[in-house]
Amino acid sequence: MTEVSAHPPPYAIVVPTLGRPSLRACLDAVATASAAGHGPVRIVLVHDRPGPDGTPPALDVPPALRPITTVVAGPARGPAAARNAGTRAAGPVPWIVFLDDDVVPGQGWGEALARDLVAASHDTAAVTARIDVPLPPGRRPTDWERNTAGLATARWITADMAFRREALNAAGGFDERFRRAFREDAELALRLIQGGWVLAPGSRRTTHPVRPADRWVSVRVQAGNADDVLMGRLHGHDWWGRAGAPRGRLPRHVAVTAAAAAAVGCALAGRRGAAAWCAAGWAAGTAEFAAARIAPGPRTPSEVLTMTVTSAVIPVVAVWHWLRGTAVYRRIRPADPAAPPASRSAAPQATPRDQVAS
Repeated sequence: MTEVSAHPPPYAIVVPTLGRPSLRACLDAVATASAAGHGPVRIVLVHDRPGPDGTPPALDVPPALRPITTVVAGPARGPAAARNAGTRAAGPVPWIVFLDDDVVPGQGWGEALARDLVAASHDTAAVTARIDVPLPPGRRPTDWERNTAGLATARWITADMAFRREALNAAGGFDERFRRAFREDAELALRLIQGGWVLAPGSRRTTHPVRPADRWVSVRVQAGNADDVLMGRLHGHDWWGRAGAPRGRLPRHVAVTAAAAAAVGCALAGRRGAAAWCAAGWAAGTAEFAAARIAPGPRTPSEVLTMTVTSAVIPVVAVWHWLRGTAVYRRIRPADPAAPPASRSAAPQATPRDQVAS
């Protein structure tokens, strides 16, 4: 492996976390990078689920990292707000590296990161990592596994992303109106690009394992349709193409949901024939959706049952969240890259609550 030819700039790591056990594997990999001489000057763990007294609980930190690790209590408003809090607590370092608590930096990650930072031009706002999502061998991936695998091709993903602090400050940080781990990274990226910055691909590799999930996870993630409405308000209807984001099936979900609503309405009005036709349209749309999700999967009885049941529920839930977002964000104006997000101006300042003892 090629040695770093120039002295890399110092960096801090910010990890938003809910205290999941996967955090230790992430920090162990960072400790390995530190042992090789390419570690951070500081680590900020933003625990976004404070204890009853408002302070973060103790986290499992490798002994080698404890002298440089600080734990702060997050505002419990999602990863965007947690990253902003961690950035403020990280100190005046030129680079902030955001890691999610469920990723594992790969072998040689520290040296590769150093090369990425040295190679960054003055107009580079951020350097991405290459994300690997391991899938089970010997069978087709489930719907949830395929969903997670999409992270490997996402253009800007803060699971492992290094930001120049100057660029973060200029943009005002992440927009805290995004309360889920969804679209907040693409929104910041588009704002930075509008401001004249460049986002560059890096050479380091990080693994993002597939988290265990119950069969209703695909229903819960439909809340992201409201975030898509906010993205449209901020960045226009063409934001999909500029962000490299898939459009999804919302138009079909609207049609299927409308068919279901029409079937109920016609039945209540005594129009049985029309109700039957509308119900047939709903059934056909639901069956097509379920088949599209079942076909590329393992087709086990459990997976088929999950896809069948959730395919009947997802269209209605997706449309509900889209309508909710349309109502909530109806007065949002396009983003100004020269001004910080409105929700940032009122964000509380984070202060370190607990320095990890060595």
